[in-house]
Amino acid sequence: MTAVLQTTPALEPVPGYRLSLRRFARNRLALAGLVAVVLFLLFCFVGPLIYSTDQTHTDLTQVNLAPSGAHLLGTDAVGHDELGRLMYGGKISLLVGLAAGVLATVIGTLWGAVAGYAGGWLDAVMMRIVDAGIAIPALFILLVVSAITTPDALGLIVILGLVSWLVPSRLVRAETLTLKSRDYVLTLRAIGGSHGRAIGRHILPNSVSTIVVAATFQVADAILLVAYVSYLGLGVQPPSTDWGGMLSAGLTAAYSGRWWLIVPPGLAIILVVCAFNAIGDGLRDAFDVRGRG
Repeated sequence: MTAVLQTTPALEPVPGYRLSLRRFARNRLALAGLVAVVLFLLFCFVGPLIYSTDQTHTDLTQVNLAPSGAHLLGTDAVGHDELGRLMYGGKISLLVGLAAGVLATVIGTLWGAVAGYAGGWLDAVMMRIVDAGIAIPALFILLVVSAITTPDALGLIVILGLVSWLVPSRLVRAETLTLKSRDYVLTLRAIGGSHGRAIGRHILPNSVSTIVVAATFQVADAILLVAYVSYLGLGVQPPSTDWGGMLSAGLTAAYSGRWWLIVPPGLAIILVVCAFNAIGDGLRDAFDVRGRG
């Protein structure tokens, strides 16, 4: 009598990115943040196509109207529809925040990767520059530059990117210091591979998790910085506006009971920044190897 041995099929390993996606999907707060960001993007970029308003010309016959069927969020001091202006201002805030966050992350990633991989005196000099930059508040630099010149949206992106890359550079440098001693990097160097190839093919691809998380937080910080500068009247100039500029314009009107000029842009800034921070926290947990099961 022949015994029949039943074997249990071996479990196939799950790729790392799928584990990360599963961990992110289990994080309800991160998912809520992702949904909120998508909704705000649709609101600001698709909304004006559906709810069309004139945000360039003034209409003094429609000044400071309370919310109604004709104007769902009322009008401001020059007759602009407040809901349409919220969409228009949000488009600039999100564009500047996203672009500045990406620019800061790119600069910081390249700087940190080169410093960490090179080591020695070059690493010391590059990181002392970073330490000196971090010691100067970014808001102070923005205020000085904005007082000297009147930046448009592109100017704000460049300025924010140039003052916000310092923190990502330190994160990527720390990751690079760990990765450059791995066997695959040492093997590449032993067979004559260039430093650029080691950074481009091994260091940066294996630092993607750190880079993505840093970029998410940089976008949230950039949106806040834009709001700070615009609130002080040094951001994009009329007829353009952003959420910070709307807050500044509606501050005095709030004391007169016209809450619709300050509550919507204030809530928009809070929700978007919290949403990006929640996404960043979720991505950090999802990419955390120690938490994978």
